Amino acid sequence: MKKYLKIIISLVLLFLIYFGITTYRRLELISGFSGKSVASCHFIANRSLENIEKSDNDFDVIRWASNEINESETTAEATVFGLKKRKAIFRNGLGATLIDDNFDITKPYEIPKRAKSKNNLPFPYGDAEPKDTIFVNVDYAKLNQAVANAFDADEEVAKRTRSVLVIYKDKIIAEKYAVGFNKNSILLGWSMTKSITGTLFGILQKQGRFDIYKPAPIPEWQNDNRKNITTNDLLHMNSGLEWDEHYDRICDATEMLFHDEDMSRSQLLKPAVFKPNTHWNYSSGTTNLLSGILRKQFKTHQEYLDFWYSALIDKIGMHSMVIETDMAGNYVGSSYAWATTRDWSKLGLLYLHKGNWNGEQLFNASWAKYVSTPTNTSKGKYGAHFWLNADGFYPDAPRDMYSCNGFNGQKVFIIPSRDLVIVRLGLTGDAKFDFNGLLKRIVGSVKM
Repeated sequence: MKKYLKIIISLVLLFLIYFGITTYRRLELISGFSGKSVASCHFIANRSLENIEKSDNDFDVIRWASNEINESETTAEATVFGLKKRKAIFRNGLGATLIDDNFDITKPYEIPKRAKSKNNLPFPYGDAEPKDTIFVNVDYAKLNQAVANAFDADEEVAKRTRSVLVIYKDKIIAEKYAVGFNKNSILLGWSMTKSITGTLFGILQKQGRFDIYKPAPIPEWQNDNRKNITTNDLLHMNSGLEWDEHYDRICDATEMLFHDEDMSRSQLLKPAVFKPNTHWNYSSGTTNLLSGILRKQFKTHQEYLDFWYSALIDKIGMHSMVIETDMAGNYVGSSYAWATTRDWSKLGLLYLHKGNWNGEQLFNASWAKYVSTPTNTSKGKYGAHFWLNADGFYPDAPRDMYSCNGFNGQKVFIIPSRDLVIVRLGLTGDAKFDFNGLLKRIVGSVKM
């Protein structure tokens, strides 16, 4: 009996050691992801805790978390098996922020000043419904079937598409939403936010306020081999800086998003492991570093908060959009922008029209070519904070197509040669969703 007891105790100890090595450290990331997700989905997108847990936090180990919402404090808390409690707080204008025990929730804070002008123009340039337009060269039966095929049939949970929107020549020619979602539903773009951040540098450049080809204005780099890294290198993700971004394990990206107080410094502190412009490496830390660089272009924090909306977001009528901040007050430009499907499409339309929005040029037309030209170290798949199809990643889509991409299959496709913008938002990425088939069928329904 004692022999078996020793064996059982040994096995339990081995399990606890294995659990501690492989899982316990991850619990804080799990509860952090869950708490942040609940706070954002509830207070920004007005969804219930039950709905969030069933349709957003129902994957992998994230479903282990237990969550609570405090309406009066506008906070959400999450734990995993009663361990590693994390809290996120929602603040109007700033979205939800994952906080630590040192964060002072009573401290006054600044919020962006929004200019949400209204007019009677139809979508996309105004608040009125889009005009019904029938194009003789569009096979609507084929188009509608392509869009319908992107959604799960009754009782299925495979494709998990929430919305698809197709715009041709500035007109909506197809629009569909999953049950429980509609044109007013606010959805997280994840890394599509990177394209917002990058665009702001194009706007600053047109205004003559910034030169992306000069060394990045970072004092901490001036006395080592990082001093020659340019903002252009950062925008192309080929700075040569060390960074690990793999979401199936603890890495630099998850540590930044779920631990760091000031996310603009997460990449800044990393050493250079390659010379600039010789090695492409996708990095959310780089984009948040760019957000920090943007912040330093303004005299006050208020000006920085306002600029993102006044120069771009509200300028093109993306009035539903909210970009969330970290604990230090930086916009999390890598990951945390929320907007309706229609508003996400407006970013694509701005690029389709090479920076011109209803007669006003927000960035130089050459900027659209700049972001859609392959980085020489990316094998044709990446430009400047936009993804490309130059190498035929989607073999049945036009090679001039480029896109804003986000985790779990958030996409805004821009196809200049076909005058198309296609938006798909959902909860499955390329590994589980046939984007090539969707693009092939939609493009094929519009005759040239």
